[in-house]
Amino acid sequence: MAQLCPTAKIEKLLLPTDCSEFSEGAIREAVNLAKTCSSKLFVVSVIETNPEYESIAPQLIEKAEKETRQHLELVKNRAAKEGVDCEIIARQGEDPYKYIVDEAAKHQVSMIIMGRRGRKGLKRLMMGSVTAKVIGHSPCNVLVVPRAARLEFRKILIATDGSKYSNAAASEAIAIAKQCGASLIAASAVPYESISPLGIVHSEMQWELITEEARKAAESNIKGVKEIAEKEEVKIEELILEGRPYEAIINAAKEKRVDLIIVGSHGRTGLDRLLMGSVTERVIGHAECAVLVVKAK
Repeated sequence: MAQLCPTAKIEKLLLPTDCSEFSEGAIREAVNLAKTCSSKLFVVSVIETNPEYESIAPQLIEKAEKETRQHLELVKNRAAKEGVDCEIIARQGEDPYKYIVDEAAKHQVSMIIMGRRGRKGLKRLMMGSVTAKVIGHSPCNVLVVPRAARLEFRKILIATDGSKYSNAAASEAIAIAKQCGASLIAASAVPYESISPLGIVHSEMQWELITEEARKAAESNIKGVKEIAEKEEVKIEELILEGRPYEAIINAAKEKRVDLIIVGSHGRTGLDRLLMGSVTERVIGHAECAVLVVKAK
């Protein structure tokens, strides 16, 4: 549990829970964070339904409503034991993510804290998942917590690609590191290879040239983070990674025993989701530690 609130102002937190075991990490860390920051905690659970399902098996809906209410009450009692002001919300509809995003906007929360895997127990974050859609549409930052992850704000890794989105994430990471006295690692990945538009692997000479350019870009990305950190008098460890970006970031976080990865969100797309295959989405899906997705203003 964090001894210091990671940012100066976190008045309200939103915890979506699907009543499954995969929400446990998010529940635990949301209560801890709310206690540490003296925040009000809103807990929302959405019963996913559709007209056909309701007409065929209304008794199942009633059962789901009862179980949801019981689960929400348990979370509220758990929060109360820690002295956390907690309000529970039960919603019902076809698109759970819309209700979660609506509640976040309605209550003007500072952060959404949610689990990674839903009822299906997917091995990774998939396109169309509630988590991905919440991140894509959320008006605020989203903290994704795997079931076993513990968030202590001791060692933070900021993954940067030099975009305005990762720059926003870097600023957040530096502010948290400064507030909590955390160790900060700035990482940028250099891909191993490049494929031509025709699908043919480049020759060795071209491959080496592209890799060198990518390495220089990665060094430049980290330099940009370092400059921001130096202004805030925050020391950082610089890390140039090689390989598939999401794998390199996840492996580095594991080797360095990082308890929080911070990444930028590339926002909404026309398909109402994060880009499938994006580094951010894959890092969220595979990381063992918590991942904070920062929304660029």
